[in-house]
Amino acid sequence: MSEPDEQTLTDLVKRGDRTAMRLMYSRYIGHLTAVCSRYIADDEDVKDVLQDSFIKIFSSIGDFTYKGAVSLKSWLTKIVINESLSFIRSRRKLPLTSLEDETVTYRQEDIEPPEAEEIPPEMIHRLIRQLPEGYRTVFNLHVLDGQSHKDIARLLGISENTSASQLHRAKATLAKEITKHMDTYGRQG
Repeated sequence: MSEPDEQTLTDLVKRGDRTAMRLMYSRYIGHLTAVCSRYIADDEDVKDVLQDSFIKIFSSIGDFTYKGAVSLKSWLTKIVINESLSFIRSRRKLPLTSLEDETVTYRQEDIEPPEAEEIPPEMIHRLIRQLPEGYRTVFNLHVLDGQSHKDIARLLGISENTSASQLHRAKATLAKEITKHMDTYGRQG
């Protein structure tokens, strides 16, 4: 028997089918781990957030409405992002500062990413995970998840200017780290 499609799998999970729950977990855990680890640097914390996410997923699956291919994956991703942000907020206040808070200047060349097409994606992911928490959170929300500064400000309880400054600083820091990595290890390191 072939594996069920997204809609069938969802229907089975809604009915409490434990095999379907295990299948949903195994089918999406890799993607959801990658999403969660973009926001949270500590691997043990990632495991905790994913556990909380799956509890939320299985307890609220009745609220999910299938809307076509990848709608389940999108819904699961949104839950993991929200749980990651909740975890960050609950642990401590995000260390966010605005450009108005400090007199830091960045030249345009400091934030232009170097040509990094040949650097393995795993290395880029690792460098993103090494960003300070505030930078990493805003960078992920804006660049990878497509959120506007207005939405980020609302999600994190910060101003739009603070969101923009965190993104600016994240890009500058990431560009500097990519350049340093390329200078040290070459493009394939």
